[in-house]
Amino acid sequence: MKLKSYFSGTVEAALELARKELGEDALLVNARPATPETRHLGAYEVVFGALPPKASEHVTCERSDGPVTPPAGTLGTTIQDQPQHLSEEIAEMKREIERLAKRVGATHRVPPAGDPPPSELYTRLVANEFDATLAQAIVQGRPLQDVFEVDPTLGLLGAPRRVVAFVGPPGAGKTTTLVKLAARYGLASRRPSQIISTDVFRIAAADQLRSLASILGIGCDVVETPSALAQALEEHRAKDLVLIDTPGLARGEMADGADLAHLLATHPEIDTHLVLPASMKRADLACVIDQYQMFEAKKLLFTRLDETGTYGALVSESARRELPISFLCTGQQIPDDIEPATKERLTELALGATLHPPEANASASIPAVAATTIPGSAAAAAGAGA
Repeated sequence: MKLKSYFSGTVEAALELARKELGEDALLVNARPATPETRHLGAYEVVFGALPPKASEHVTCERSDGPVTPPAGTLGTTIQDQPQHLSEEIAEMKREIERLAKRVGATHRVPPAGDPPPSELYTRLVANEFDATLAQAIVQGRPLQDVFEVDPTLGLLGAPRRVVAFVGPPGAGKTTTLVKLAARYGLASRRPSQIISTDVFRIAAADQLRSLASILGIGCDVVETPSALAQALEEHRAKDLVLIDTPGLARGEMADGADLAHLLATHPEIDTHLVLPASMKRADLACVIDQYQMFEAKKLLFTRLDETGTYGALVSESARRELPISFLCTGQQIPDDIEPATKERLTELALGATLHPPEANASASIPAVAATTIPGSAAAAAGAGA
């Protein structure tokens, strides 16, 4: 079996090229968006397979009108003895192609050969890391804005106060996001607020957060155990807004966070946001969300939108998990580089729009925390988000 990749703007264009070069019997094996390194060659990489020349010769002989004398040196085998063997060989090749397509194209569904060619909308969605199955549903008439939800609120509906926890992998930007929301919502509401940090693993993390909280004029406690966190929540019951920072847990450290996850998942007042970098690939996003299921997050919050150009994975994972998106972070500036998630904004990004800073809103009246006032300069704020 000969395999060859073709790069083109559409799958159907690649199919035409393959049939010209490999013949009409060229078999589609896989199709996927081109990687950043090969995107200059075309939007899609499409893999085709072709039968080896020897098999083609057998097919030609099988279709001849009369018997063919076998070459000298054969063991008396005639062409009439070969069709059954040839059919078995072709069937095995087809089975191998199907197995290969399932392995290579597991994350990128290719419409069957009988389906109509992908539309321009389908091409745009898949090129922006949108889930292929959801993209097909949208092409068939389901509105894009109906496949996902947004919920840019802090706290649970009906709870007597707003208690919000931020969980996520190391470096996702949890601490910086927490400080942005503390400045944007805590100061704006002029209601008593409190920050509680459970991150005692990173060096100087607690001191850094205390410095940021001091600049904002918000109290900050550091607790070392889930039981201490529960006690701190009771002590600050009079506070209208309580924001909880948590340590970033890598894949091999998830067991260390089991007790904390149990408290956050079972506490009746805690609204847990799973903080994820938008620059992650869709497969990696799915993996991290699976790892953090024990925290039972209520919402997804995406950071680092300024570090990527494809946003379909954000909407896809929100739709697949039935978790609304709360906020979007577009940089490190506090409190400016954060915005409430809206369907209009996310739809534009999923369709390939270029990221632009959000328009000025009511938060402009909130005192900004200049990067130069943060201990260790703006890099400190970036480090705090680890």
